[in-house]
Amino acid sequence: MTTTEKKEMEVVKGLDLERYMGRWYEIASFPSRFQPKNGVDTRATYTLNPDGTVHVLNETWSNGKRGFIEGSAYKADPKSDEAKLKVKFYVPPFLPIIPVTGDYWVLFVDPDYQHALVGQPSRSYLWILSRTAHMEEETYKQLVEKAVEEGYDISKLHRTTQSDTPPEADTAPADSKGVWWFKSLFGK
Repeated sequence: MTTTEKKEMEVVKGLDLERYMGRWYEIASFPSRFQPKNGVDTRATYTLNPDGTVHVLNETWSNGKRGFIEGSAYKADPKSDEAKLKVKFYVPPFLPIIPVTGDYWVLFVDPDYQHALVGQPSRSYLWILSRTAHMEEETYKQLVEKAVEEGYDISKLHRTTQSDTPPEADTAPADSKGVWWFKSLFGK
């Protein structure tokens, strides 16, 4: 195998979607040129819908304003036990008319569903997520090592600033554009 060939990524099998639901804080990610460089307190909240799909709410704060976009996620192959999801957002957020779909592959989640590593097949995007706004350094290093094993160039990994007391959604003025979210996810 040459160095340009990369093995297929291993994804979580048998992901318990109900346990995966709830709020996840972004500890680190591959930044996108479309994402605000000063975005802080970035997080995602997942809610299971009655039809088995997942409601997705992505939020970040930039210059004191809350930016957000909502979408839905669903299993790429309902018959597979692999944690390969598709995430669909409609854009622009204030006039949802154009569906944009991306991949969301859960590469690792700990047995207690407290930490997760999420990527996608092109390896252009990577997220390290935690149930709490801060992660122990040893745990962080283990997740970074897992990303390296899966063929990611971790030199692009950027830590996300998280407050000790994360803001609530209703305490900040909204950034109604929200467009950077889908651009950061899909590199468009």
